[in-house]
Amino acid sequence: MIDKALVDTKQLLAEVDAAADPTTAVILSRYFKLGPGEYGHGDRMIGVKLSTIRGILKPYLRAGLPLDELEQALTSPIHEHRLTVLCLLADRATQALKPRTANPAELHALYEIYLRGTPYINNWDLVDCSAPQIVGGYLLDKPRDPLYELVRSTSLWERRIALVATQYLINRDQTADTYKLSAEVLGDREDLIHKASGWMLREAGKRVDEAELRAFLDEYATRMPRTMLRYAIERLDPDSRKHYLALRR
Repeated sequence: MIDKALVDTKQLLAEVDAAADPTTAVILSRYFKLGPGEYGHGDRMIGVKLSTIRGILKPYLRAGLPLDELEQALTSPIHEHRLTVLCLLADRATQALKPRTANPAELHALYEIYLRGTPYINNWDLVDCSAPQIVGGYLLDKPRDPLYELVRSTSLWERRIALVATQYLINRDQTADTYKLSAEVLGDREDLIHKASGWMLREAGKRVDEAELRAFLDEYATRMPRTMLRYAIERLDPDSRKHYLALRR
């Protein structure tokens, strides 16, 4: 058990640094496209897998690390540092959303830190581990205007945040924004946006109402990027998949 009075964010990140592996760093750099001209270019990997990070984090999850320290750590040039911080912030958002540990003030603070930090949330793993809990969770009972501001951003990652944040809403049977946001990105040029939108559409159809998904596909399948469509129809029966793919062709 960690003594809460003796820990700080620097100690947490030092543990992440101690787990670094150069061979893993090379593999992760390729996987997350950090090469010249690729979407992650300019980032720095030290070679710590997400499973390792989650293990390191366990003793820190209830340590109450100061939010100002975590926000500063989110600006680290090291990818795994930012991933660690975002996993921790996402866990705190989850706790703040639970009825027994509800903390609206903390949830709001986490959301504000997240929006200020979007320049550093700049790869799909960073978005996907945190946007549903922090952004989707915060907006659950609030107007969704911020999602539409994000989805119209010039930043690929802010657009992905808007889409992936709706995962939290889908899990609470709220799908309207998933469909509206997906319609907004039909003309997006980025494959990572097509994947995110298709993923959320698939989840909306699987978890809430397949008829809603089919209605969306009936209207937009001819205009959907192929990747978005393929992701969206993955859970449909084979004949339906063939039907919608034929519409796209």
